[in-house]
Amino acid sequence: DLFSLDVYQYTLPEQLIAQSPVVPRDSARLLVVNRTQGTFKHCKVSNLPEILDSNDLLVVNNTKVFKARLSGHRLFEEKEKKNNGGKIEFLMLDQIKPKIWEGTLRASAKQKPGVRFLIHTPDGMGLRGTVVRGASESPYGTVWVEFDRDPLECGAGCIPLPPYIRRESLPEDEKQYQTLYAKHQGSAAAPTAGLHFTDHLISSLKNRGVGWAEVTLHVGIGTFRPVKAPDIRSHKMHEERYEISECVAREIQEAKEQGRRVVAVGTTSVRTLESAWSAELSDGQAGRRSGTTRLFLHPGDASFKVVDRLFTNFHLPGSTLLMLACAFGGRDLILSAYEEAIRSRYRFFSYGDAMLIL
Repeated sequence: DLFSLDVYQYTLPEQLIAQSPVVPRDSARLLVVNRTQGTFKHCKVSNLPEILDSNDLLVVNNTKVFKARLSGHRLFEEKEKKNNGGKIEFLMLDQIKPKIWEGTLRASAKQKPGVRFLIHTPDGMGLRGTVVRGASESPYGTVWVEFDRDPLECGAGCIPLPPYIRRESLPEDEKQYQTLYAKHQGSAAAPTAGLHFTDHLISSLKNRGVGWAEVTLHVGIGTFRPVKAPDIRSHKMHEERYEISECVAREIQEAKEQGRRVVAVGTTSVRTLESAWSAELSDGQAGRRSGTTRLFLHPGDASFKVVDRLFTNFHLPGSTLLMLACAFGGRDLILSAYEEAIRSRYRFFSYGDAMLIL
């Protein structure tokens, strides 16, 4: 049953979860999956220029991760005669209005309006937050928090490493957990397939004649929120914002008309492209250039009108990202590829190795 959450599970040895990236980034391993032949080939990311065709067009997501993770502790009213409470962590996802952010709150307290907390800041003054909309009011379990000053301006946050990276974020993560071509700030997580690209690799690809185009999708809870519904069709994606410039939209349109292959770097690039383009590419429309998307691509209910090849990382079991890869490459083939990667001791998730689906 392609719609059962159970069929997108696999067992991963914990030691294969990468805790830091390889150096240089393009020395990561690359599993090349051929959909037509049903075969696997072991390469390196640095081999991409030889693997891709000279007229392929690479499309990358140039969103920039911001310091979205806030840490602190709960505050109590004086009349309660209690000391300051337990630790809290707030992940900023989307700015609703000045000083009010939507995000996820990790705390022992019930996530309801009126909960107050204090965030540590470099200036020692602290940042005070109050929940103004509780988790029960959101289908995604997010809350709205109002701060007493701008959390970005006071430098309160840190880079939001995923929870499976079991260490504190380090100063070097500010550079490592960011693509080299990141330009537009707005993501609470990195578009991790892009972390593999080095200046040398990018110039080698361009020298080979491979095209390069940049789109923007700000990665939020829609990308990494776990699927809990036993029937995956019941899962609701959270809205994420995307933007494609007019010249890039035209470049992608021309590539499709000329029969050149569009190679998406990462699942966020796939969702941007497939959200932006209408069913008919021959109508002269160069795609919707900005908007929001809740697109959930999964086997049994997905068509790919723009993307011809996919360069992506290895994703968590039962995640929408794994389901997208399965929709693109075929569930059985992709899960076989995951088994091959585990057998061959590939490194998994954000700082791990990569897969190219041809």
